[in-house]
Amino acid sequence: MTETIDCRGLACPEPVLRVKAALEVVPEGAVTVLVDDPVARENVARFAEAQGCTVAVQAEGTGWRLTAVKDPAGGRAPDESPIDPSPDEKRHPTAFLITSDRLGPEPELGHVLMRAFLSTLGQATVRPAKLLFLNRAVYLTTEGSEALDVLAELERQGTEVLSCGTCLEFLGRKDALRVGRVSNMYDTVETLTGPFRVVSLP
Repeated sequence: MTETIDCRGLACPEPVLRVKAALEVVPEGAVTVLVDDPVARENVARFAEAQGCTVAVQAEGTGWRLTAVKDPAGGRAPDESPIDPSPDEKRHPTAFLITSDRLGPEPELGHVLMRAFLSTLGQATVRPAKLLFLNRAVYLTTEGSEALDVLAELERQGTEVLSCGTCLEFLGRKDALRVGRVSNMYDTVETLTGPFRVVSLP
């Protein structure tokens, strides 16, 4: 069985996410990936190899054709089990404290990186329990945000999406909230001092 995925023109991390999804449903055989960006070529090849695939790369026109042949054992020895969350991850779920609508100081790049980060977070082996949006980060959860679909999917998967009510009010975005619910500083402090492993961004 061979599945072909056309990832030409797609920005990071979309090619890797599509290959990941394909490898999850293809029990054996090969996955062929078409890319036209050298970064995507390297990222896809490295990811597929990490999943136990043998990867062949062939130049094709202005891009590349990658063929990943999947190990039926999924890259694991026959007696190994799939990776499960560690006991620590089960006891201490992760909460992300996000205080900006971008990653890094460069505005345009920062917005692209933030959306890519949130999108990839939804594909993580262990998904976060909470996302706390403070300050300008509330622009991510309100009308006009390019991350609304990503956040809605994370919420559907069980992640709690919380936006600071004071921040929404101050920035004039209270009536524009489109995903998650309004939170307050008490909720934030309880999360930061509670049984969560907290990661702060940016």
